[in-house]
Amino acid sequence: MPDPAVPPTPPVPLAALLAREDLALRQIAGPSGPSVAVHAAHTSEMADPYPYLLGGELLLTAGVHIPDAAGSGPYFDDYVARIVAAGGAALGFGLAPVHDTVPAALVAACDRHGLPLLEVPPGTPFTAVARAVWQLLAQARLAELRRVTDAQQSLAAAASRPDPIPAVLRQLAVRLGGWTALYGPEGTEIASAGREPEPSVRDALVELAEVVRPSGPGTPTSATHATAGTHLAAYALGTGFALGVATPAREPGDHTIASVATVLLTLLTGEQQTGSGAARTAALVRLMLGGTAEEVAPLLDRGVTWIVVHASPIEKREITGVGARGTARQAPTHPRPPDLLAATALGAKLGSPLIDPVGETVRVLVPADRTPQPQPGWTLGVSAPVPAQHLSTAATQAARALARARATRTPLLRHGSHPGLADLVPREDAQAHARTLLAPLAEHPALTETLRTWLSLHGSWDRTAVALAVHRNTVRQRIARCASLLGTELDDPDVRMELWFALGQQ
Repeated sequence: MPDPAVPPTPPVPLAALLAREDLALRQIAGPSGPSVAVHAAHTSEMADPYPYLLGGELLLTAGVHIPDAAGSGPYFDDYVARIVAAGGAALGFGLAPVHDTVPAALVAACDRHGLPLLEVPPGTPFTAVARAVWQLLAQARLAELRRVTDAQQSLAAAASRPDPIPAVLRQLAVRLGGWTALYGPEGTEIASAGREPEPSVRDALVELAEVVRPSGPGTPTSATHATAGTHLAAYALGTGFALGVATPAREPGDHTIASVATVLLTLLTGEQQTGSGAARTAALVRLMLGGTAEEVAPLLDRGVTWIVVHASPIEKREITGVGARGTARQAPTHPRPPDLLAATALGAKLGSPLIDPVGETVRVLVPADRTPQPQPGWTLGVSAPVPAQHLSTAATQAARALARARATRTPLLRHGSHPGLADLVPREDAQAHARTLLAPLAEHPALTETLRTWLSLHGSWDRTAVALAVHRNTVRQRIARCASLLGTELDDPDVRMELWFALGQQ
């Protein structure tokens, strides 16, 4: 059988649930202790709950499914074995109205298979148990976020010290409760902090760091391994350096904390390698003091080009009814804004720590030598490669590519960079023509963007509505208004071509 996929949420100790006096739960079989934890609560009266479990659940049942002769056969043994095979964390058995006591054969089966068994008293509804689990999960999630936030602040403070690299390594070792090491481009250990592990563990971590060191499209940015009861992780720093981490266990939030340290160490080691630390600092200070991108660009490396990626979570579609032919009618749900953890994970997959969550999208700044690939759960719009002084143009390209990708339900759409009609006309003349042609729309940015999107989607009302997150009737009204202001017929392909050319000059 496949290994159960335990949800990646902070676990709730079973002991914390048993400590709730309002629930009055009592453990009557199976192992106990701090290592027993649950990730969710689920109620089922199925004789075989295996297909309905993801792993890590407290399964609640009143025993409706139990046949009359179950005590004398293998029923309970098979039932408990299937729960364990599905990754169930514990079983809660509710007393009344079906059973006055927990069947002795069920208690014995749970002891044999090592499944914690809880007795749920008649006065405790299953909904109260499930609510308590979710409350404890929320508290654990909040504690994890606080831990990550505190670690981010301490790592940032360490990076500002006179000895930033050793300070970051020390702080990371403290926050993760393990050992950290920085490896140079030749694989040598440059600095370390924390409690030093066994020589075999150190050797295994060196080998793991070599996995993320080579440059190229197939090189992973991180790798993990376990040896001698120690969890190992290695992270590429992008400059030939690598970060190694050895911890006794893998706790929720560890990867996020290590990712923050990876970003800081990438910048610090990059400064040592390129000598551009002062220029980057000057660029940041100038931006903070109100400088423009054009003023800051000369301070950066002119030989580096960038790609801007705009990303949004893929819309989920919910069933709203059943059609006449029996097919389900679906409607898109509004995507939830991505949180910082999701944005950080996306940046790591794209090979860049430069992320900026804005509303329902995430903007990622990626070096042009790394080609963004489709990412599960995301829709991406990718700009053409540009130098630093043209990043604002690239951001516009990426935003428009994302809008078109969402409208056409394409996982990734790149801005076209091949030569076209615009290359045959002097840019100054083309821009002057565009300003004159589009002058009636100059004071109506919403109309201009609607026209641009509508033309890019070949006049599709529905796809334009999806791209702009408005109703299709709104699109029709705006396009009609555009035609009226421009005094032209938008069904004419020559008119559409001229407008598309003009819009491309903006």
